[in-house]
Amino acid sequence: MRFADPTANIEQFRLDPGMSVAELGAGIGAYSIAAARVVGRRGVVYAVDIQQDLLARIAHTADREGLENVEVVWGDIEAVGGSKLLDESIDAIIVSNVLFLTEDKDGVAREAVRILKKNGKVLVVDWKDSFGGLGPKRDSIITASETKELFARHGLTVEREIQAGAHHYGIIFRQKR
Repeated sequence: MRFADPTANIEQFRLDPGMSVAELGAGIGAYSIAAARVVGRRGVVYAVDIQQDLLARIAHTADREGLENVEVVWGDIEAVGGSKLLDESIDAIIVSNVLFLTEDKDGVAREAVRILKKNGKVLVVDWKDSFGGLGPKRDSIITASETKELFARHGLTVEREIQAGAHHYGIIFRQKR
């Protein structure tokens, strides 16, 4: 199995043209850019991150690729309201390689649930191991089981799991309100 491929993982997430998508903790925006290609001009992707230099990089990449549907948002995804997105306004949320970094994992889940529309979905991709000096320290890893428990505490149910790469797991959750 190959390393995590954002484009392949977005294909498995099954986004549709016209959807609104938010990537919480967008980093370099690999998932935001892949999602923007799928949702097209009628859709929108909000790339939310606390690091402004990364947001500038995402905006530059989107501009270079002619993607006018990517909006960068400087925000704190661990705080309720920190993404600055409206309540129940997003069809699909991506949380990739974020949970192992965050202090307040429940805060990330709360913010995702707050902005997610009824019947919306969340893709979580994170490290399942640490190897060869790459990836997080072992004690920073949040397992797939822990991730399922985390999002279940906030009312999301597992829809299915995806093949997210050799060293990652991927879980799609669904909002049932």
